[in-house]
Amino acid sequence: MTTQFLGTPLKNIMVLASGILGNSGDILKRVHKNGCGLVTMKSIGPEPRDGHKNPTVIDLGHGMINAVGLPSPGYLDMEAEWEALGSRDFPVIASIYGGSVKEYRDVARYVSAKKPDFIEINISCPNSEKHGMIFGVSPQSSHEVVAAVKAVIDVPLIAKLTPQAPDIAQIARSCEDAGADAICAVNTVGPGMVIDIESQKPVLAFKKGGMSGPVIKPIAVRCVYDIFEAVGIPIIGLGGITTGEDAVEMVMAGAHLVGIGSAVKYRGIDVFAKVTAEMDAWLDAHDTTLEEIRGAAHE
Repeated sequence: MTTQFLGTPLKNIMVLASGILGNSGDILKRVHKNGCGLVTMKSIGPEPRDGHKNPTVIDLGHGMINAVGLPSPGYLDMEAEWEALGSRDFPVIASIYGGSVKEYRDVARYVSAKKPDFIEINISCPNSEKHGMIFGVSPQSSHEVVAAVKAVIDVPLIAKLTPQAPDIAQIARSCEDAGADAICAVNTVGPGMVIDIESQKPVLAFKKGGMSGPVIKPIAVRCVYDIFEAVGIPIIGLGGITTGEDAVEMVMAGAHLVGIGSAVKYRGIDVFAKVTAEMDAWLDAHDTTLEEIRGAAHE
């Protein structure tokens, strides 16, 4: 199931989502060896950030809710990570975030010089009081930050979008117009809340968090479907993918690549190989190919 993505060859269409197992070069290497075609680093911010206090993640059975809070050492204090990735033999997405256009631009310029294969700008995180959301729900601000980042980097740019946008297709068009090379959709859905009825308090320390896992798949599929009809650039479909059949559904909505996050917990680090094998089996059973089914739901 080899493919090309923005000129880079990949062994398959599986993508490790940002924030999942992306804390070190060694872990990213393990993920790639376990069947992932393209891995994403943990989001890199403009300054050191501890993230939220525990508890930050709750497994709901049908999905997860989290408020990790974008922990980051800051983009100027990651030399060990870059050194570990310098001799890699697998493709990497560097995910970045900021609280202003200037912060996005500064982080992007620095990270681009480290030569990741792609840069993903996270303009969609619902878990922080300070970063991201303002850009992801407005076409104008989305365009502004994408254009600013595109002007200072020399690697392909991926814009990661939020399902909270009133019209996600419009946001995607604005990002494409500003120079984005691809879209990643979607980030977590929310914010949501879980209350412990014995203590009568929210379970998450931050109180509110983003939803992920199987429960959000229908929302993610709808978002990718809408975006596919609005833009001409590739889409990474992300949200609730757990099985090969889920991945087939996302491709039919229009995804070029398929991202996995929460399913690592449910099916293990080799979930990428498992989903790829299940997709291959489905395609063989239906005597078809990925190219033939991509966007098929629009016909």
